[in-house]
Amino acid sequence: AVLILIHEMGHFIDIKRRGLPADMPMFLPGLGAYVKWNALGVSLETRSAISLAGPCAGALAAGLCTLLWFQTGYGLWAALARTGAWFNALNLIPLWIFDGNSAANALSKLERAVVLLVSAALGYALGEWVFGLVAAGMVIRLFTRDAPDEQSNPTAAYFVAVLTGLALVLWLVPGQGNGLR
Repeated sequence: AVLILIHEMGHFIDIKRRGLPADMPMFLPGLGAYVKWNALGVSLETRSAISLAGPCAGALAAGLCTLLWFQTGYGLWAALARTGAWFNALNLIPLWIFDGNSAANALSKLERAVVLLVSAALGYALGEWVFGLVAAGMVIRLFTRDAPDEQSNPTAAYFVAVLTGLALVLWLVPGQGNGLR
């Protein structure tokens, strides 16, 4: 629950830092949590950045759990790191209610293709099929008609950076996957 709260607080803090109104995270038992806010009149880039702020905070929390595991050798930290990274990567699928969906809205077709290739490469290199789900979702988004004409390089770089951070945790912490080890 704490890792979910950290993810949601990533959204909340980013929204508040931009001077926008938001409610504290709401938990839905068995389903997850969300932050209620009004995105009307907010640019695609801003909405995308806010969407990526949750998985970014989740990646940082998973990274901290990884460091604590390296320092203590306590398996709970490894389990929390791996689970947190995996669920945050899952949340980057660019479809339906996932954060990756809102983030992909600001990406041009070319940028979607870049995220697709990065996701597929990470999935293949690490043996982590969750990145394959992100890539598959991005294949679908390549054929939707909602891609903006202009590029949003900062959003694409942010998306790739979060994916890479989550992949680093999944590579460093033993468990399922880890094709490079």
